[in-house]
Amino acid sequence: MLTRIQAALRDAIRADAERVGPFLVRFDEHGDDLSVNYAVPDEGAAPTAGEVAALVAAFRARSRTPRLEYLRPSPVVDAALAAAGFTVDHLLPVMAVDDLVVPPPPAGLTIEAVTSDEDLLAVSVVQNTAFDVAGEVGARDVARQRSLLRDDGVIVLARLAGEPAGAGACTAPKHGLSQVAGIAVPARLRGRGIASAVCADLTARVFDAGCTPFLETEPGWKVTRLYGALGYRTIGESASISLK
Repeated sequence: MLTRIQAALRDAIRADAERVGPFLVRFDEHGDDLSVNYAVPDEGAAPTAGEVAALVAAFRARSRTPRLEYLRPSPVVDAALAAAGFTVDHLLPVMAVDDLVVPPPPAGLTIEAVTSDEDLLAVSVVQNTAFDVAGEVGARDVARQRSLLRDDGVIVLARLAGEPAGAGACTAPKHGLSQVAGIAVPARLRGRGIASAVCADLTARVFDAGCTPFLETEPGWKVTRLYGALGYRTIGESASISLK
């Protein structure tokens, strides 16, 4: 399944990606945010020192930090990047689910798929607040959300008593898979089951589309208490590697 997930992650950026040797590279036109500027190696890639140098040059030419995302184990890629000075930023558990456990929703919570600029702005405010993204939320954030919709992804906004309280998304189906991502709840509203409800809603949407959901998350309590409680299990790890 990890091979299918890596293929899906690669295909998710293929339309907008540039090829540099055995890498697909996504450069975000709206900014240098690390989360949306990265490369993914080809299946079975064995990059040479010259190909890694060309990759670094492509990032530097756009004033971007050279960065890759891929699933481990991938020892040949690991070795080539380490030789060029790349270091591991983080390793994230990759989780999948076969049978969703749906929790009771918090009283007064509604969740709906959204498409309007007003709602996409609200989604961006929730996510940027939850993830401590600096700067004023505006048109650039909405454009980034809309690009996911153009690729047939789904974005949801949760409201608690009418107030934006949570958000998340799932990517367009690829290889029978769809990634659940961007689950966000502002700190002042956490502990009420909103994140669980948003993740369960998105997971159900993926299953309804005939696909298998998966996600990446930071190590720690979310693995067991949030996603594990919904039926997700760890199946591998995703590596983020960069050159400072």
